[in-house]
Amino acid sequence: MKVTASQKLKTGLFIAIAFGLLLLCIFLIGKQQNLFNSTFTVQARFKNVSGLQVGNYVRFAGINAGTVNNILIENDTTVRVDLNLQTSVQPYIRPDAVASITNDGLMGDKLVQVSPGSNMSGNLKNGDRIATVNPPDMDRMIAKATSILNNAESITGDLADIVQRVNNGEGSLGRLVSSDKLARELESTVSSTRSTMQSIKKGADGFSDNMDAAKNNFLFRGYFRRKEKERIKDSIEKAKAKSNADLKKKKNE
Repeated sequence: MKVTASQKLKTGLFIAIAFGLLLLCIFLIGKQQNLFNSTFTVQARFKNVSGLQVGNYVRFAGINAGTVNNILIENDTTVRVDLNLQTSVQPYIRPDAVASITNDGLMGDKLVQVSPGSNMSGNLKNGDRIATVNPPDMDRMIAKATSILNNAESITGDLADIVQRVNNGEGSLGRLVSSDKLARELESTVSSTRSTMQSIKKGADGFSDNMDAAKNNFLFRGYFRRKEKERIKDSIEKAKAKSNADLKKKKNE
């Protein structure tokens, strides 16, 4: 079968388009993995990487500045993460910079966030180790939140049961709330108690007035004056005794 010029042209166009798409894919993948940029590598160690994967982004100041190059389990408590960073951000990352694992949005992929650190001199170099902040244990947090919700549900159910019993007039509080007779009796008791307290106060005020009058009465004036002299004399004797005790203490010292 003879191949026409039109078929050759179509085949050539198809191959050219496929080759162009292949080059575009290589360029995009290479750009994402920093294959065409000058990079340097730093190490970060975590207790738990929380689903972080090779190829995830590394962000610095909110900008994609690199990717996760390798994840290696060193022992049962340490996971080493190698970060491939662009050399363009190297002058801004200090030796006391900190790396942490966060989410890309609410439900996005995991990524590594690198803080710049303080203004101390020097910069991170290739192969340096960076400080880290371990991500929270989400499973433990979810389990704790579930336990709190279960307790809250149980408490809410108990409160609802108590309120229902009160509304039905069960128990002392329920009878007090639903019974007009008990409410009136309680109000009467409170009123009676208030009147009694007022009477006691009036009696105390009257007793105080009587005592003042007795002090000024010529029949009791001598008695109260004698009591006042005895009180003053007793105070003077106590003061002298304390003064003598202080003098003896100073002499002994």
